[in-house]
Amino acid sequence: MSFSFSLGQIFAIGVGYLLILFLCAYATERQWLPRKLTRHPVVYVLSLGVYASAWAVYGSVGLANQHGYGFLSYYLGVAGAFVLAPVLLVPILRITRTYQLSSLADLFAFRFRSRWIGSLVTVFMLMGALPLLALQIQAVADSIYILTNESSPHTLALAFCLVITTFAILFGARHTSLREKHESLVVAIAFESVIKLVLMLAIGGYAFFIIFGGYQGLEVWLQDHSDQLKALQQPLQAGQWRTMLLLFFAAAVAMPHMFHIIFTENQSTEVLFRSSWALPLYLLLLSLPVPVILWAGMAEGLSLRPEYMILGIGKEATDGWLGILVFVAGLSAASGTIILVTMALAAMTLNHLVLAVYQPGARFDIYNWLLWFRRLLIGTIIIAAYLFYRTLGVKHDLASLGLTSFVGILQFLPGILAVLYWPTANRIGLVAGLCTGIGIWIFGQVIPLLYNLDQVTLPASNLVFHSGSDGWYQVALTSVTANIIVFICTSLFIQPSEAEKEGASACTVDALSRPHRLQLKARTCQDFVSFLTVPLGPATAAREVETALKDLKLEASDDRPYALRRLRDRIQANLSGLMGPAIAQEIVDQYLPWQPGNHQSHSEDIHFVETRLENYRSQLTGLAKELDSLRRYHRQTLEYLPIGVCSLGNDREILMWNHSMVQLTGISAQEVVGSSFDALPEPWYTLLGEFISQPDQPHIFQKVTQDNGQHRWFSLHQAHIEEPLSHMDGSVILLEDHTETQQLEEELVHSERLASIGRLAAGVAHEIGNPITGISSLVQNLKYETDNPEVIEETAEQILQLTKRVSRIVHSLVSFAHAGRHTGQDQQEPMHIRAAIDEALSLVSLTSKGKDIDFINECSPELQVIGDIQKLIQVFVNLLGNARDASEAGESVTITATCQENTVTVSVTDNGCGIPEDQLEHIFEPFFTTKEPGEGTGLGLALVYSIVEEHYGQIHIVSPADRIQNRGTQVNITLPQHHAEAKSESAWT
Repeated sequence: MSFSFSLGQIFAIGVGYLLILFLCAYATERQWLPRKLTRHPVVYVLSLGVYASAWAVYGSVGLANQHGYGFLSYYLGVAGAFVLAPVLLVPILRITRTYQLSSLADLFAFRFRSRWIGSLVTVFMLMGALPLLALQIQAVADSIYILTNESSPHTLALAFCLVITTFAILFGARHTSLREKHESLVVAIAFESVIKLVLMLAIGGYAFFIIFGGYQGLEVWLQDHSDQLKALQQPLQAGQWRTMLLLFFAAAVAMPHMFHIIFTENQSTEVLFRSSWALPLYLLLLSLPVPVILWAGMAEGLSLRPEYMILGIGKEATDGWLGILVFVAGLSAASGTIILVTMALAAMTLNHLVLAVYQPGARFDIYNWLLWFRRLLIGTIIIAAYLFYRTLGVKHDLASLGLTSFVGILQFLPGILAVLYWPTANRIGLVAGLCTGIGIWIFGQVIPLLYNLDQVTLPASNLVFHSGSDGWYQVALTSVTANIIVFICTSLFIQPSEAEKEGASACTVDALSRPHRLQLKARTCQDFVSFLTVPLGPATAAREVETALKDLKLEASDDRPYALRRLRDRIQANLSGLMGPAIAQEIVDQYLPWQPGNHQSHSEDIHFVETRLENYRSQLTGLAKELDSLRRYHRQTLEYLPIGVCSLGNDREILMWNHSMVQLTGISAQEVVGSSFDALPEPWYTLLGEFISQPDQPHIFQKVTQDNGQHRWFSLHQAHIEEPLSHMDGSVILLEDHTETQQLEEELVHSERLASIGRLAAGVAHEIGNPITGISSLVQNLKYETDNPEVIEETAEQILQLTKRVSRIVHSLVSFAHAGRHTGQDQQEPMHIRAAIDEALSLVSLTSKGKDIDFINECSPELQVIGDIQKLIQVFVNLLGNARDASEAGESVTITATCQENTVTVSVTDNGCGIPEDQLEHIFEPFFTTKEPGEGTGLGLALVYSIVEEHYGQIHIVSPADRIQNRGTQVNITLPQHHAEAKSESAWT
């Protein structure tokens, strides 16, 4: 059969189409096309159409001829994988995106923590992909041969391989940025998918409207050829149908080009969810013309094999141009598949075979070395596929080649499911199952394919595998069943290693990675560069650290332990994308090691756990989502609590620093969360550090002097957190600002003192008046005693004593008046309780009424408490003044003190009228008083209560004190005791 096109014309059309495809990618790379277009979700969805290889153009017609509507399984299988995206694709996407895994070999090597697992998977993947690549080569070579009838298919295939190798390198290995997403490639593959779909629909439309003349013509032909309709409608055997669906389901995830386009080039999870309905729709449209094309070929009586009937449709009416459209559609499908498959296989081979044997030294430019080796591998794989095609000798149809490849790829499906849903699976079980399945596949399908055998018998058994159109079914069912059984049994009898358990924790769908909060030997980003210089060289090390910092949006000066751990993980992930997870882990473990020590003693990295939960909370459902909502609610409660909260790990790493803490200290959470407590600036490091160094002291009240000289008062509380099951021990500190309250209290204290001074004024005038009168009399008499020195000396001594008495009275009054305003440090220090009470008694006795009351101080002179002496004098002045006011002339007020183990209780007891029972509960309220109007402010006991609470003491009023006479009031104050043998405490500044 000859058309009006020569080999040169076909070659020019093919190369021209590939150049258009490359220009599309180049325009995207140069940003000539708008980013809004190139990054549109539809572009990514269309790029997934690379699944429809040359088999979708040629092989599906042959499959329809053999299995009728069973050809739809090719489209329904991958559609089923995308429908199950939430439980299959999304979890894999999470793992690959988090750990920069770019291939199935990377995924298995990461999960099972083994370099040779990656190598074995790579070898088996190469074997499984070769028939698929050979299918593409054979489809293009045969189509050119059919269109031109020039040269031999083998020569045409070699020419095609050389051309496609060039374009594969241009598409996938043109730049040194090997880790970057190939946005230009995605756009080119999307363009190829559009061309493929449009041409297939156009060819189907030509067959439907031109050849059959529309629906009525097709119906008439089917009535005349009812056997063809029955053949198409004849269903597959149930087992074959399900197995075929399983084949194509596995191919959607395990095929190297599909894994690359679904996960490596993925834009977002949302796009993947959108693909779950958009890709099946695309494949449905692509499958619609297949039966019509098959019937059209039969209607025209074409002598071509069924898969190539599409090339002969309308050859006379269109002068062969329809065949050119078919060729372009087939070339489009084959070229996209070959480019992506070889790119993915080259990366796998480089990471898991080449680098496993030889790693470039630091003297090399690693990026260029990897780039050139990847280019070499792309060419090598395409040539290997060509040699496999030559070995087959064009003796098999496309469906046989495709099914052979898909059965081989099916063997990886149990391992993929185990990665996600079987944490106890181990590498021995995976290898045993995989080798068993691949061995049966090679023996039952590959060998008969290579040697054109009709049947083979499995050694040590009576199982016979037949070749031909149905032979794949028996091989597929036997191999995958044996694979699963061996995998499960081996894993059940062999326990996974600790490394495998760690990998399972990172990969399992319902588990969240919870790494320990370990300390690195590297303390700065510069240390990272220095350590990585040994394996990577200075330029590469600096570039990798800079790239990781940029990815994490961290500054090079950030030396927080948490930031350094994230930097280490990111460098490992980036190196994994560049050199494979096994090599990356070896480099990071060796050159960025943890501090030596027992890892079990470290708490889990709760901040990392929370960050992961925040990133993936949109994917949580059911009870997990409700629990996460509860977690977020409690987290927000702590964040916006009007009290500062600082949570520390047992290694003194700061885990939480809420909004109130930010407002109180002026230090943002981003600066301190994940950093060591020792990195806190002053004065907070000393304030909080001294507090947590005293675990037996759960509460303190401290004053802080800031850089601007202003004073602030804080109440600090601490508690220890114990969580042995999750190793999240630590402590929490609460910081409460009492500055405004303290200032208000001082104002109130000062106001109360002024009121007390007013009440003392008359007594002071009287007390001072007596010595002043005496001094005046002595001075008047002194001038008449000039001749008697002894009298003069005695008089002068009397004047001096009277003057000192005046000075003491004035000093007590002035000291009492000014003690309410704190201008210096807190005077929290040991003090003798009796001396403070004596000072208060001297002040209370200045009033005229105080002289008529007998004050009895029975406190021991040796008894000491911890407190501010001026504030406690204020307390006793108020209490003694109230007792004085409640007593009648001639009555007594008794002050006693008793000590317990760590406290001292001071009791002030009077014999007055007492306090009514209904007023006791209001006695400490500000401005509440039982005195007559104008005789009291109602602030005295409120301030007493505040000062006692400030000293971590207690106050209790008993009234009536004498139950028999129903009179008197007793006020009991409990204060912290100071032990003379204990080390004296000083206030913090």
